[in-house]
Amino acid sequence: MNHIAVDMMGGDYAPLEAVKGVAAFFEAYPHAPVHLQLIGNSQQITPLLAGENIPENAFSVIHAEEMIGMHEHPTKALKEKPGSSIATGFRMLAEGTSDAFISAGNTGAMMVGALFSIKTIEGVNRPTIGAYLPREDGSLGLLVDVGLNADCKPENLNQFAQLGALFARHILHFDNPKVGLINLGEEEGKGNLLAQSAYPLLKQNPNFEFVGNVEGRDILTTRADVFVCDGFTGNVILKLAESIYDIVQRRNIHDEHFSRFNFEMYGGVPVLGVSKPVIIGHGISHSIAFKNMIHIAKTMLDTHLTGKIADTFSASA
Repeated sequence: MNHIAVDMMGGDYAPLEAVKGVAAFFEAYPHAPVHLQLIGNSQQITPLLAGENIPENAFSVIHAEEMIGMHEHPTKALKEKPGSSIATGFRMLAEGTSDAFISAGNTGAMMVGALFSIKTIEGVNRPTIGAYLPREDGSLGLLVDVGLNADCKPENLNQFAQLGALFARHILHFDNPKVGLINLGEEEGKGNLLAQSAYPLLKQNPNFEFVGNVEGRDILTTRADVFVCDGFTGNVILKLAESIYDIVQRRNIHDEHFSRFNFEMYGGVPVLGVSKPVIIGHGISHSIAFKNMIHIAKTMLDTHLTGKIADTFSASA
């Protein structure tokens, strides 16, 4: 049985929405072979849990007196608040008492914890975070990186592509994921020095099908399944996609495709390249997002994704 640690204090609507998300997960997957470790202030969490129909043997409450606020300095907060829910979660991962960790709390603290509390998979120079891209045909693409690495080297993009392709194959169920390099033109040789230098590395990589350069207009199409760029560019694209959903909602437009831009449908973004599953959720996550974050973590564990990543990078060494 896998043990998934959940930060119950992270997010604007915690712990209530986190508790509702836990209940929604077990309602949807009543026989899931997982044990949830609910980290946070037990005096706040326990009464909320009592009001939900959750099997008693499916969870345990791990008391954490402190929490890291959304605007606190990540490194400083983790150092000064070792009893916080985020610090406790990463400590449990490092000690091996948890198999995965999810939080909708301070994104910077989650990134710092992922990078320094647990080991990067051997051979991975830099982990990456990915975001889902809803395509018109109903499938999902993956965008990497979306903010963890603002400045990159060509070899970083090559590894992001490899990590993204493995996620797309084992989690999004693409038999042979197509990888595209986001650029300002389709022709080889286009773009800045980073794109020009990354292109031949991607072209020569035997671990995925490289389809060449892709432009901004291709990102929500099936031109590629994994779209690769530096984190600065990726974060701009991600926030633009979020704004599309906000505009559609404000204008009361009902459209099946644009409804899929709701981030809560996917839970959170995975940190790829670290030795255990870490899922980072949006700060305004509600119950459906928590439910789906837990499901992503479970799926990553069920498919042994981190082990498959380790095997791939070991073979490439």
